[in-house]
Amino acid sequence: MMKPIEFYFDFSSPYAYLASEQIEALAAKYGRSVAFKPILLGAIFKVTGGAPLTETHPAKANYSKHDFERSARFAGVKFKYPSQFPISTVTAARAVLWLQSQGSAKAPLFVHKVFRAYFADDRNINDPAVLAEIADELGIDKAALAAGVQEPAIKDKLKALVDEAIARGVFGAPTIFVDGEMFWGNDRLPQVERWLAYGPF
Repeated sequence: MMKPIEFYFDFSSPYAYLASEQIEALAAKYGRSVAFKPILLGAIFKVTGGAPLTETHPAKANYSKHDFERSARFAGVKFKYPSQFPISTVTAARAVLWLQSQGSAKAPLFVHKVFRAYFADDRNINDPAVLAEIADELGIDKAALAAGVQEPAIKDKLKALVDEAIARGVFGAPTIFVDGEMFWGNDRLPQVERWLAYGPF
């Protein structure tokens, strides 16, 4: 059985959102699944010295905002620059990990719903009430989810994933691993597809 595509993401990354809208179809085309791995870029930036694109030089920040919107149009993905950006994604990330720990088939759907809530509908995904609404929309027990994100094991799992990402050289999102090969950025999806189709190059 072929290994799943590992998809490291932070819900605050516009490019991770765009890639998330395409990665499952790409994986399915080549008989792969996707392992969604939520991380916290803030914690990673503390180690790598990175920063959100919009908090760098004004020229780069302005270009980035323009590119987010243009890239979304190019991909045919709905995008609205959030009124709160960047945003804390700790609780949302823990929610994904809790769903995965329960073996929920709805975990990937939750990932997509949260991304769209933030980048398409400008909802505050740092608000537990918003996450509860999203859970409810998917038929997920929102009370159980609210309790689950507070479980020490889930908190530890998120910390471990961040440490794992750093150890593997992850410095931004999305970061995709195919058979151990690392690809960074939404714009690397064509290279991911070539690797899936023909192997290493």
